[in-house]
Amino acid sequence: MRTPLTAVLGLLAGAALALAPQASALPSTASPSVAVEARTAADPAYKVLVFSKTAGFRHSSIDEGVAALRDLGAANNFTVDATEDAQAFTTGNLGQYGAVVFLSTTGDVLDAAQQTAFEQYVQGGGGYVGVHAAADTEYDWPFYEGLAGALFHSHPAVQSATVKVEDRAHDATAHLGGTWQRTDEWYNYRTNPRTTAHVLASLDESSYSGGNMSGDHPIAWCKDYQGGRAFYTGGGHTDESYAEPAFRRHLLGGIRWAAGMTDADCRPETGYTSLFDGSSTTGWKQAGPGGFALADGTLTSQGGMGMLWYSAKEFTGDYSLKLDWRTAGDDNSGVFVGFPASDDPWSAVNNGYEIQIDATDSADRTTGAVYGFQSADIAARDAALNPPGEWNTYELRVTGERLEIFLNGRKINDFTNTDPVRSLRQGHIGLQNHGTGDDVSFRNIRIKQNAGQPEPRSGEVKALGKCLDVDNAGTTDGTKVQLWTCNNTGAQKWTVAADGTVKALGKCLDVSGGGSADGTKVQLWTCNGTGAQKWTAQTDGAVRNPQSGKCLDISGGGTADGTKVQLWTCNGTGAQKWTLP
Repeated sequence: MRTPLTAVLGLLAGAALALAPQASALPSTASPSVAVEARTAADPAYKVLVFSKTAGFRHSSIDEGVAALRDLGAANNFTVDATEDAQAFTTGNLGQYGAVVFLSTTGDVLDAAQQTAFEQYVQGGGGYVGVHAAADTEYDWPFYEGLAGALFHSHPAVQSATVKVEDRAHDATAHLGGTWQRTDEWYNYRTNPRTTAHVLASLDESSYSGGNMSGDHPIAWCKDYQGGRAFYTGGGHTDESYAEPAFRRHLLGGIRWAAGMTDADCRPETGYTSLFDGSSTTGWKQAGPGGFALADGTLTSQGGMGMLWYSAKEFTGDYSLKLDWRTAGDDNSGVFVGFPASDDPWSAVNNGYEIQIDATDSADRTTGAVYGFQSADIAARDAALNPPGEWNTYELRVTGERLEIFLNGRKINDFTNTDPVRSLRQGHIGLQNHGTGDDVSFRNIRIKQNAGQPEPRSGEVKALGKCLDVDNAGTTDGTKVQLWTCNNTGAQKWTVAADGTVKALGKCLDVSGGGSADGTKVQLWTCNGTGAQKWTAQTDGAVRNPQSGKCLDISGGGTADGTKVQLWTCNGTGAQKWTLP
């Protein structure tokens, strides 16, 4: 349901985003950018189900919330169906919606069959948006607790608080400044979602009374969950919330992301150190002509060709560099890594590597390419790339001489340096200002060095041009795992963890009975920590089960949809060469 890239490439970022007609004035506490953060083209039409059934406390703001969401839909090309009838939760009915909004639901609102239908909807790629008391819902349903990210514990009185905006690239928060002052009923949660979700905003507990989460208090977050997308915001208790332009834009961004209209990196993120937090360019130095303007926590390229490079430190060893970027239109820039200190920007070109930002150039010189050396996976890049005027997030992960490039959380390039005069393991990083008229902006530049425990990786597992797939997206123990045409559903989204597990739909890739005979079935099974569920990636592309000493194999090397995968003696054939996330 993403807008085709070709439909938006030439469009500029100045097009105004229409909110509801009555939402044109800015509150004094909002960033001025609320009015100008803009989509460049209309989303394709889609539908949203707003569900507001309550079996406990009922918020008076529900009516205002439904009205605001209808207004947002009318202005942003989605249709809202609002209901409190849980019978709407059938497989056939849910399939028509890009996202389902739980608007301050409370208590147990779905029966077992309705819960199953909703689980299948999410696992099939559906979107969930939880608003405020959606965290006060379905306490005895483990799937829902994982989807929502955290459940309600308590709350103090309604009062003003400072919201710290941690991610200014996600469509739900890109319009905000570094802090957001607003009044609401601020929930405390039973658990901290930071380890399982990507936190977009958190509360400064020193700015109000009654916070009990020990100073780390997430209040809005997003996550990929069992094949679907889940967004939650703790705001929305008060009637007045739904008349606030900044909060309405926050809701719109959450809905757009959940429905797949925009992309973002919603993997959990911890342990990064800021290199540019929006307040100053201390530690950075300009090489060559042109430069960068700093406004609203954002660096925007001007003139050139030059480069702003981080001179304060040379990075050695393994690291993960993350940064947010946005083009205004058909613009050119890049991120350099692995170059020696120099005030000559061409030194970075000749001695380092550029990760390109320019979606209209040739394959080896387009967004996601290692410039002049290796093209990105164009299909994966196009699926992840937000259009001009919207923010994107790069992760550049260096492991030895390997450079993996992630765009909005999806891996789009995997490059290994073999040039003896260059090294990814040692050098500086920099941002290119390509030339007059190339308008590219950067925010939130951060790095994590020599992380002892790698973060889980999620995405497709591929071999022979097809994807590792869970038969019919089933979650029953023993469900067949097979080869199938790649289709971007939850049945093909695998998480590869540091503990050796490979998971989909909340369960683990498993060797039946812990066997070791050639042809032993490989299946989906409840995660149990045994050797039957441990896998290790080999340098030749094989995925080995250490307990048996054998490899994940495609039966007969077949490529027909439904071909089973099995355990087999490692043999180096294409049937055992897998590409992992």
